Amino acid sequence: MPKFATGKYSKAISDRSGLAFPYNEMVFEWNGSFVHNSEFEPKAPQVQPGPHPADAVALQNVRTDRTESAVPQLLIVNAFQTSSSGSSTITVTERSHGRASSDTVRFRLVDSFDGITKTNLENSSGYSITKVDDDSYTFSVSTDTATTGNINGGGGRATAGPVTITN
Repeated sequence: MPKFATGKYSKAISDRSGLAFPYNEMVFEWNGSFVHNSEFEPKAPQVQPGPHPADAVALQNVRTDRTESAVPQLLIVNAFQTSSSGSSTITVTERSHGRASSDTVRFRLVDSFDGITKTNLENSSGYSITKVDDDSYTFSVSTDTATTGNINGGGGRATAGPVTITN
């Protein structure tokens, strides 16, 4: 078995600085580096985090899921379009509306356009709709008819929603 020098005159080269130090003052760091005790750096706590307890599986005071009441949805600018001249049918563009034919929809904050009055569009009992596709539906106003036809209108802050709004 070979014999290594260990005496007080023995020198070792530091892995960190490359300087020669007395062999008996050298230590190994956690990463395997052989350094002088003046260059020694302890292991940072972030390198080896402690145990992390598991997340809880259930909640202690759970509440049942509730059904949210319907709220008015803001429509795109000029979401209403009249059909032909003299027609009372209006097409509404409302992206991903989720409505079905014969649902009742009430419009609020609508501007008059193409001979259809604001009062008629904002009928307090709403209108029964006919679904065209996922992004549009039609309804017929009760008294007014379009004067020109194929005109977009209704303004920029119109909403479509339930007949009554509950809190």
